[in-house]
Amino acid sequence: MAVDADTRRRGRSLPRRRERTEDGRRLLSAGHALVIMALALLFGALLNAPGLHKSAYNQPAGSEREVALAVTGGLESVSHALLLDRPRALLKDALGRSDDDRIDTEIALPPQAPPPPALSPAQPAPRARTAFTPERKLKLWIAGDSLVVNPGYSIVRAAAASPVIEPVGQVDGRIATGLERPDVFNWFTHVREQLRELRPKAVVLGFGANDDHDYMTGLPEGVALDGFGGPAWTREYRRRVGGLMDTVTRTGAFLVWIGLPITSDEEQSYRFDVINAAVVAEAKERAGEVAFVDTYTTFAGDDGGYAEYLEDSAGRLQKVRAGDGVHFERAGGDIIAREVLRRLNEAYDLTSWRSKR
Repeated sequence: MAVDADTRRRGRSLPRRRERTEDGRRLLSAGHALVIMALALLFGALLNAPGLHKSAYNQPAGSEREVALAVTGGLESVSHALLLDRPRALLKDALGRSDDDRIDTEIALPPQAPPPPALSPAQPAPRARTAFTPERKLKLWIAGDSLVVNPGYSIVRAAAASPVIEPVGQVDGRIATGLERPDVFNWFTHVREQLRELRPKAVVLGFGANDDHDYMTGLPEGVALDGFGGPAWTREYRRRVGGLMDTVTRTGAFLVWIGLPITSDEEQSYRFDVINAAVVAEAKERAGEVAFVDTYTTFAGDDGGYAEYLEDSAGRLQKVRAGDGVHFERAGGDIIAREVLRRLNEAYDLTSWRSKR
Protein backbone atom coordinates (compact mmCIF):
# COMPACT_ATOMS: atom_id res chain seq x y z
CA MET A 1 0.00 0.00 0.00
CA ALA A 2 1.47 3.36 -1.06
CA VAL A 3 2.00 6.18 1.47
CA ASP A 4 1.45 9.73 0.22
CA ALA A 5 4.12 12.40 0.51
CA ASP A 6 2.24 14.51 3.08
CA THR A 7 2.08 11.60 5.47
CA ARG A 8 5.81 10.96 5.10
CA ARG A 9 6.60 14.63 5.69
CA ARG A 10 4.61 14.69 8.92
CA GLY A 11 6.50 11.68 10.12
CA ARG A 12 3.33 9.72 10.57
CA SER A 13 2.86 6.08 9.75
CA LEU A 14 -0.30 4.23 8.93
CA PRO A 15 -1.74 1.83 11.53
CA ARG A 16 -0.18 -1.58 11.37
CA ARG A 17 -2.45 -4.32 10.26
CA ARG A 18 -3.02 -7.10 12.76
CA GLU A 19 -0.94 -10.14 12.08
CA ARG A 20 -2.75 -13.11 10.70
CA THR A 21 -2.36 -16.81 11.29
CA GLU A 22 -1.68 -19.22 8.44
CA ASP A 23 -5.41 -19.85 8.00
CA GLY A 24 -6.12 -16.12 7.71
CA ARG A 25 -7.46 -15.39 11.21
CA ARG A 26 -6.38 -12.15 12.86
CA LEU A 27 -4.48 -12.32 16.15
CA LEU A 28 -5.70 -10.24 19.10
CA SER A 29 -3.40 -7.90 20.92
CA ALA A 30 -2.45 -8.64 24.53
CA GLY A 31 -4.68 -5.82 25.70
CA HIS A 32 -7.71 -7.18 23.89
CA ALA A 33 -7.05 -10.67 25.29
CA LEU A 34 -6.87 -9.34 28.85
CA VAL A 35 -10.15 -7.46 28.42
CA ILE A 36 -11.87 -10.59 27.10
CA MET A 37 -10.48 -12.66 29.98
CA ALA A 38 -11.66 -10.11 32.52
CA LEU A 39 -15.14 -10.05 30.99
CA ALA A 40 -15.27 -13.84 30.98
CA LEU A 41 -14.28 -13.98 34.65
CA LEU A 42 -16.90 -11.38 35.53
CA PHE A 43 -19.56 -13.27 33.60
CA GLY A 44 -18.56 -16.51 35.32
CA ALA A 45 -18.71 -14.80 38.71
CA LEU A 46 -22.19 -13.50 37.96
CA LEU A 47 -23.37 -16.97 36.92
CA ASN A 48 -22.01 -18.46 40.15
CA ALA A 49 -22.73 -15.50 42.42
CA PRO A 50 -25.09 -17.38 44.80
CA GLY A 51 -22.47 -20.04 45.48
CA LEU A 52 -19.72 -17.46 45.92
CA HIS A 53 -21.85 -15.53 48.40
CA LYS A 54 -22.56 -18.65 50.46
CA SER A 55 -18.85 -19.53 50.47
CA ALA A 56 -18.10 -16.04 51.75
CA TYR A 57 -20.77 -16.37 54.42
CA ASN A 58 -19.24 -19.66 55.58
CA GLN A 59 -15.80 -18.14 56.16
CA PRO A 60 -14.55 -17.67 59.73
CA ALA A 61 -15.53 -14.40 61.36
CA GLY A 62 -13.19 -11.50 60.63
CA SER A 63 -12.44 -8.63 58.28
CA GLU A 64 -11.74 -10.93 55.31
CA ARG A 65 -15.21 -12.43 55.67
CA GLU A 66 -16.81 -8.97 55.83
CA VAL A 67 -15.05 -7.85 52.64
CA ALA A 68 -15.94 -11.10 50.86
CA LEU A 69 -19.57 -10.74 51.90
CA ALA A 70 -19.72 -7.17 50.60
CA VAL A 71 -18.22 -8.10 47.21
CA THR A 72 -20.20 -11.31 46.67
CA GLY A 73 -23.38 -9.71 47.96
CA GLY A 74 -23.11 -7.08 45.24
CA LEU A 75 -22.44 -9.73 42.62
CA GLU A 76 -25.45 -11.73 43.78
CA SER A 77 -27.74 -8.71 43.55
CA VAL A 78 -26.60 -7.92 39.99
CA SER A 79 -26.83 -11.58 38.98
CA HIS A 80 -30.38 -11.82 40.28
CA ALA A 81 -31.43 -8.56 38.60
CA LEU A 82 -30.07 -9.76 35.24
CA LEU A 83 -31.52 -13.28 35.74
CA LEU A 84 -28.01 -14.72 35.40
CA ASP A 85 -28.56 -16.83 38.51
CA ARG A 86 -31.31 -18.83 36.77
CA PRO A 87 -29.06 -21.32 34.87
CA ARG A 88 -27.28 -22.31 38.11
CA ALA A 89 -30.61 -22.69 39.93
CA LEU A 90 -32.01 -24.89 37.15
CA LEU A 91 -28.89 -27.07 37.18
CA LYS A 92 -29.03 -27.46 40.96
CA ASP A 93 -32.71 -28.42 40.72
CA ALA A 94 -31.92 -31.04 38.08
CA LEU A 95 -29.22 -32.54 40.31
CA GLY A 96 -31.53 -32.60 43.34
CA ARG A 97 -29.37 -30.03 45.15
CA SER A 98 -31.66 -27.02 45.09
CA ASP A 99 -30.68 -26.06 48.66
CA ASP A 100 -26.94 -25.87 47.97
CA ASP A 101 -26.87 -22.08 47.73
CA ARG A 102 -29.38 -21.39 50.48
CA ILE A 103 -27.89 -19.80 53.60
CA ASP A 104 -29.77 -21.64 56.33
CA THR A 105 -29.20 -20.46 59.90
CA GLU A 106 -32.54 -21.55 61.34
CA ILE A 107 -32.15 -23.76 64.39
CA ALA A 108 -35.35 -25.76 64.57
CA LEU A 109 -35.63 -27.29 68.03
CA PRO A 110 -38.61 -28.81 69.84
CA PRO A 111 -40.17 -26.70 72.58
CA GLN A 112 -38.46 -27.08 75.91
CA ALA A 113 -40.32 -29.45 78.19
CA PRO A 114 -40.73 -28.79 81.91
CA PRO A 115 -38.36 -30.80 84.11
CA PRO A 116 -39.81 -34.19 85.14
CA PRO A 117 -40.87 -34.61 88.77
CA ALA A 118 -38.39 -36.32 91.05
CA LEU A 119 -38.94 -40.04 91.51
CA SER A 120 -40.41 -41.09 94.83
CA PRO A 121 -40.90 -44.55 96.42
CA ALA A 122 -44.63 -44.29 95.71
CA GLN A 123 -44.09 -44.04 91.96
CA PRO A 124 -43.94 -47.18 89.82
CA ALA A 125 -40.59 -48.54 88.71
CA PRO A 126 -39.42 -47.77 85.17
CA ARG A 127 -40.98 -50.03 82.58
CA ALA A 128 -39.10 -53.03 81.20
CA ARG A 129 -36.69 -52.61 78.33
CA THR A 130 -38.14 -53.05 74.86
CA ALA A 131 -37.12 -56.40 73.40
CA PHE A 132 -35.91 -56.82 69.83
CA THR A 133 -35.61 -60.02 67.81
CA PRO A 134 -34.27 -61.12 64.41
CA GLU A 135 -37.79 -60.55 63.09
CA ARG A 136 -38.14 -57.16 64.79
CA LYS A 137 -34.73 -55.55 64.63
CA LEU A 138 -33.40 -52.48 66.39
CA LYS A 139 -32.86 -49.84 63.70
CA LEU A 140 -29.69 -47.86 64.34
CA TRP A 141 -28.59 -44.58 62.72
CA ILE A 142 -25.13 -42.99 63.14
CA ALA A 143 -24.27 -39.37 62.33
CA GLY A 144 -21.98 -36.50 63.26
CA ASP A 145 -18.79 -34.72 62.33
CA SER A 146 -15.60 -36.35 61.04
CA LEU A 147 -14.75 -37.84 64.45
CA VAL A 148 -17.77 -40.13 64.10
CA VAL A 149 -16.67 -41.71 60.82
CA ASN A 150 -14.21 -44.39 61.97
CA PRO A 151 -16.16 -45.25 65.15
CA GLY A 152 -19.31 -45.32 63.01
CA TYR A 153 -17.91 -47.97 60.70
CA SER A 154 -16.69 -49.93 63.73
CA ILE A 155 -20.22 -49.82 65.16
CA VAL A 156 -21.66 -51.07 61.87
CA ARG A 157 -19.18 -53.96 61.81
CA ALA A 158 -19.95 -54.83 65.43
CA ALA A 159 -23.69 -54.62 64.79
CA ALA A 160 -23.31 -57.09 61.93
CA ALA A 161 -22.47 -59.75 64.53
CA SER A 162 -25.88 -59.21 66.15
CA PRO A 163 -28.93 -60.61 64.34
CA VAL A 164 -31.17 -58.04 66.04
CA ILE A 165 -29.43 -54.75 65.15
CA GLU A 166 -29.95 -53.20 61.73
CA PRO A 167 -27.97 -50.06 60.78
CA VAL A 168 -30.08 -47.79 58.57
CA GLY A 169 -28.70 -45.30 56.11
CA GLN A 170 -24.99 -44.70 55.71
CA VAL A 171 -22.60 -43.60 58.44
CA ASP A 172 -23.52 -39.93 58.09
CA GLY A 173 -20.21 -38.27 58.94
CA ARG A 174 -19.66 -34.78 57.54
CA ILE A 175 -16.28 -33.07 57.67
CA ALA A 176 -15.95 -29.56 59.16
CA THR A 177 -19.53 -29.41 60.43
CA GLY A 178 -21.05 -29.01 63.87
CA LEU A 179 -23.66 -27.21 65.92
CA GLU A 180 -22.10 -23.72 65.88
CA ARG A 181 -22.53 -23.08 62.16
CA PRO A 182 -25.88 -24.19 60.70
CA ASP A 183 -25.01 -22.06 57.67
CA VAL A 184 -22.21 -24.52 56.83
CA PHE A 185 -24.47 -27.54 57.38
CA ASN A 186 -27.74 -27.49 59.28
CA TRP A 187 -27.69 -30.60 61.48
CA PHE A 188 -30.83 -29.50 63.30
CA THR A 189 -32.86 -29.77 60.11
CA HIS A 190 -30.99 -32.80 58.80
CA VAL A 191 -31.41 -34.90 61.95
CA ARG A 192 -35.13 -34.18 62.05
CA GLU A 193 -35.49 -35.18 58.38
CA GLN A 194 -33.49 -38.38 58.80
CA LEU A 195 -35.45 -39.43 61.87
CA ARG A 196 -38.66 -39.00 59.91
CA GLU A 197 -37.33 -40.93 56.92
CA LEU A 198 -35.34 -43.74 58.59
CA ARG A 199 -37.35 -44.14 61.82
CA PRO A 200 -34.48 -45.49 63.94
CA LYS A 201 -35.01 -46.62 67.52
CA ALA A 202 -31.36 -46.06 68.43
CA VAL A 203 -29.23 -43.09 67.34
CA VAL A 204 -25.51 -42.47 67.75
CA LEU A 205 -24.37 -38.85 67.42
CA GLY A 206 -21.10 -37.02 67.93
CA PHE A 207 -20.42 -33.29 67.52
CA GLY A 208 -18.09 -30.63 68.82
CA ALA A 209 -14.76 -31.09 67.06
CA ASN A 210 -15.50 -28.00 64.95
CA ASP A 211 -17.43 -26.10 67.62
CA ASP A 212 -14.58 -24.81 69.78
CA HIS A 213 -14.81 -21.18 68.58
CA ASP A 214 -16.27 -17.88 69.74
CA TYR A 215 -18.48 -17.43 66.69
CA MET A 216 -21.94 -18.93 66.09
CA THR A 217 -24.61 -18.31 63.47
CA GLY A 218 -28.33 -18.73 64.02
CA LEU A 219 -28.37 -16.91 67.34
CA PRO A 220 -31.82 -16.01 68.71
CA GLU A 221 -32.74 -12.35 68.44
CA GLY A 222 -31.10 -10.30 71.17
CA VAL A 223 -28.58 -12.99 72.13
CA ALA A 224 -24.90 -12.00 72.17
CA LEU A 225 -22.00 -14.29 72.96
CA ASP A 226 -19.16 -13.62 75.38
CA GLY A 227 -16.44 -15.81 73.90
CA PHE A 228 -15.84 -19.54 73.86
CA GLY A 229 -16.68 -21.18 77.18
CA GLY A 230 -18.21 -18.05 78.69
CA PRO A 231 -21.62 -18.16 80.42
CA ALA A 232 -23.55 -16.86 77.39
CA TRP A 233 -21.66 -19.12 74.96
CA THR A 234 -22.19 -22.16 77.17
CA ARG A 235 -25.88 -21.39 77.63
CA GLU A 236 -26.44 -21.14 73.87
CA TYR A 237 -24.37 -24.24 73.10
CA ARG A 238 -26.24 -26.24 75.75
CA ARG A 239 -29.51 -25.05 74.24
CA ARG A 240 -28.46 -26.48 70.88
CA VAL A 241 -27.16 -29.76 72.33
CA GLY A 242 -30.21 -30.26 74.56
CA GLY A 243 -32.59 -29.38 71.74
CA LEU A 244 -30.95 -31.89 69.41
CA MET A 245 -31.15 -34.54 72.13
CA ASP A 246 -34.86 -33.81 72.51
CA THR A 247 -35.34 -34.00 68.74
CA VAL A 248 -34.08 -37.59 68.91
CA THR A 249 -35.61 -38.82 72.15
CA ARG A 250 -39.09 -37.44 71.50
CA THR A 251 -39.37 -39.88 68.59
CA GLY A 252 -38.96 -42.69 71.12
CA ALA A 253 -35.36 -43.40 70.11
CA PHE A 254 -32.52 -43.94 72.57
CA LEU A 255 -29.52 -41.68 71.97
CA VAL A 256 -25.84 -42.47 72.49
CA TRP A 257 -23.65 -39.36 72.27
CA ILE A 258 -19.94 -39.93 71.61
CA GLY A 259 -17.88 -37.35 73.49
CA LEU A 260 -14.75 -35.59 72.27
CA PRO A 261 -11.37 -37.22 72.93
CA ILE A 262 -8.19 -35.89 74.46
CA THR A 263 -5.88 -34.70 71.64
CA SER A 264 -2.17 -34.11 71.11
CA ASP A 265 -2.77 -30.35 71.44
CA GLU A 266 -3.24 -29.26 75.07
CA GLU A 267 -5.20 -26.13 74.13
CA GLN A 268 -7.52 -28.11 71.90
CA SER A 269 -7.96 -30.74 74.62
CA TYR A 270 -9.01 -28.00 77.03
CA ARG A 271 -11.58 -26.67 74.55
CA PHE A 272 -12.87 -30.18 73.92
CA ASP A 273 -13.24 -30.65 77.68
CA VAL A 274 -15.39 -27.49 77.83
CA ILE A 275 -17.67 -28.88 75.12
CA ASN A 276 -17.84 -32.29 76.81
CA ALA A 277 -18.92 -30.64 80.06
CA ALA A 278 -21.83 -28.93 78.28
CA VAL A 279 -22.91 -32.20 76.64
CA VAL A 280 -22.64 -34.21 79.87
CA ALA A 281 -24.80 -31.65 81.69
CA GLU A 282 -27.54 -31.98 79.07
CA ALA A 283 -27.27 -35.78 78.99
CA LYS A 284 -27.72 -35.96 82.77
CA GLU A 285 -30.98 -34.05 82.46
CA ARG A 286 -32.17 -36.82 80.13
CA ALA A 287 -30.97 -39.85 82.05
CA GLY A 288 -32.51 -43.05 80.73
CA GLU A 289 -32.96 -41.51 77.28
CA VAL A 290 -29.41 -40.35 76.51
CA ALA A 291 -26.07 -42.04 77.25
CA PHE A 292 -22.74 -40.21 77.04
CA VAL A 293 -19.69 -42.19 75.94
CA ASP A 294 -16.53 -40.68 77.42
CA THR A 295 -13.63 -40.89 74.98
CA TYR A 296 -11.55 -38.23 76.76
CA THR A 297 -10.37 -40.42 79.64
CA THR A 298 -10.74 -43.67 77.68
CA PHE A 299 -8.02 -42.60 75.27
CA ALA A 300 -5.72 -40.94 77.80
CA GLY A 301 -2.46 -42.61 78.70
CA ASP A 302 -1.34 -43.79 82.13
CA ASP A 303 -0.12 -40.27 82.91
CA GLY A 304 -3.49 -38.77 81.98
CA GLY A 305 -2.10 -37.22 78.79
CA TYR A 306 -2.51 -37.96 75.11
CA ALA A 307 -1.69 -41.50 73.98
CA GLU A 308 -1.37 -42.62 70.37
CA TYR A 309 -1.08 -46.30 71.38
CA LEU A 310 -3.02 -48.25 73.99
CA GLU A 311 -2.81 -51.86 75.12
CA ASP A 312 -5.43 -54.30 73.90
CA SER A 313 -6.95 -57.07 76.01
CA ALA A 314 -3.86 -59.24 75.38
CA GLY A 315 -1.48 -56.51 76.52
CA ARG A 316 -0.26 -55.67 73.02
CA LEU A 317 0.11 -52.06 71.95
CA GLN A 318 -2.29 -50.97 69.22
CA LYS A 319 -2.45 -47.65 67.38
CA VAL A 320 -5.74 -46.07 68.35
CA ARG A 321 -5.26 -42.46 67.20
CA ALA A 322 -4.56 -41.01 63.77
CA GLY A 323 -1.41 -39.10 62.93
CA ASP A 324 -3.19 -35.74 63.22
CA GLY A 325 -3.54 -36.27 66.98
CA VAL A 326 -7.32 -35.86 66.85
CA HIS A 327 -9.09 -38.58 64.88
CA PHE A 328 -9.35 -42.30 65.59
CA GLU A 329 -7.72 -45.25 63.91
CA ARG A 330 -9.80 -48.38 63.32
CA ALA A 331 -8.65 -49.90 66.64
CA GLY A 332 -9.80 -46.76 68.44
CA GLY A 333 -13.14 -46.94 66.66
CA ASP A 334 -13.52 -50.55 67.78
CA ILE A 335 -13.06 -49.51 71.43
CA ILE A 336 -15.83 -46.93 71.06
CA ALA A 337 -18.07 -49.42 69.24
CA ARG A 338 -17.88 -51.88 72.12
CA GLU A 339 -18.93 -49.15 74.54
CA VAL A 340 -21.79 -48.02 72.31
CA LEU A 341 -23.13 -51.57 72.00
CA ARG A 342 -22.88 -52.00 75.77
CA ARG A 343 -25.07 -48.92 76.20
CA LEU A 344 -27.58 -50.23 73.68
CA ASN A 345 -27.77 -53.54 75.54
CA GLU A 346 -28.49 -51.61 78.73
CA ALA A 347 -31.25 -49.59 77.09
CA TYR A 348 -32.87 -52.46 75.18
CA ASP A 349 -33.34 -56.20 75.51
CA LEU A 350 -31.29 -57.58 72.63
CA THR A 351 -30.64 -61.12 73.90
CA SER A 352 -33.72 -62.71 75.53
CA TRP A 353 -35.00 -63.88 72.16
CA ARG A 354 -32.28 -66.56 72.21
CA SER A 355 -33.84 -68.40 75.17
CA LYS A 356 -37.18 -68.60 73.39
CA ARG A 357 -35.84 -70.43 70.35
